[in-house]
Amino acid sequence: MDIAGLEDRYEGGMRALERCLLCPRACGVNRREGQTGFCGAGMLPRVAAVSVHHGEEPPITGSRGSGTVFFSHCNMRCIFCQNYPISQLGIGEMLSTEELGERLLWLERKGAHNVNFVTPTPHVPQLIGAVLAARKKGFALPVVYNSNGFDSLYALELLEGVVDIFLPDVKTVSPRLAEEVSSTPAYPGHNAAAVSEMVRQVGALSVGEDEIARRGVLIRHLVLPGKVHETEKVLGALRKTHGTQIPLSLMSQYFPAHRAASFPGYERRLSREEYEHSVETALRLGFENVFLQEI
Repeated sequence: MDIAGLEDRYEGGMRALERCLLCPRACGVNRREGQTGFCGAGMLPRVAAVSVHHGEEPPITGSRGSGTVFFSHCNMRCIFCQNYPISQLGIGEMLSTEELGERLLWLERKGAHNVNFVTPTPHVPQLIGAVLAARKKGFALPVVYNSNGFDSLYALELLEGVVDIFLPDVKTVSPRLAEEVSSTPAYPGHNAAAVSEMVRQVGALSVGEDEIARRGVLIRHLVLPGKVHETEKVLGALRKTHGTQIPLSLMSQYFPAHRAASFPGYERRLSREEYEHSVETALRLGFENVFLQEI
């Protein structure tokens, strides 16, 4: 998208903060006047860290790393959140969009393959503003939108042509489980619609000759202890909607972070048997491009 297009999207996004509809909660608060909704985000973006990260999937990390921007605040309340000081406690530094744009340029100078916005949903207008500020100074890295998947179609419309790569979670397809683990019973329906819109915009993940992602969607699913049946449901729904060629990352990194130890069934790590069963399910369903983690 050219500079003029980014300017239009940024202005539209900032106007949207007067009645925030950036996620399906649709709080409707006026963030430009200092009001905050469920997520706690305000007018300026709060950023917890900007760094070159080597822990993403190989097409994202590559050899030089992914330039990650960890936003504070989140529109979900996952009991096992591994980044809870950032997402739930709001630890971070207030930055203007111009200052954040300078951080993007720094990541480019460090050699990162892309700029990777983590937990970006409450910050879509500011994300666009930062990319705009950086583009005016020659920034040219692909933009990665790394979200929990609880995104509104309104926000995704603002991002069309801005984001090159979407990394959405698909956490659950069961409203009851979504309520239990994240206080978000409406997650499954909105998540399915959001992922379909992402796929419509950029298609499945495509890589260059260097095996680095250039464009597309890579779906992530965290396998939960005692919930392999839910993983089966998630994979079945993805196969039905998007086919077996959609790239899938099956994550084994669950541990009882944040408040998880207080909830029966979530106080332990994922077992090897549970993860291996999930991998076998993905292979049995015919998924052709599955990224795995060590257990």
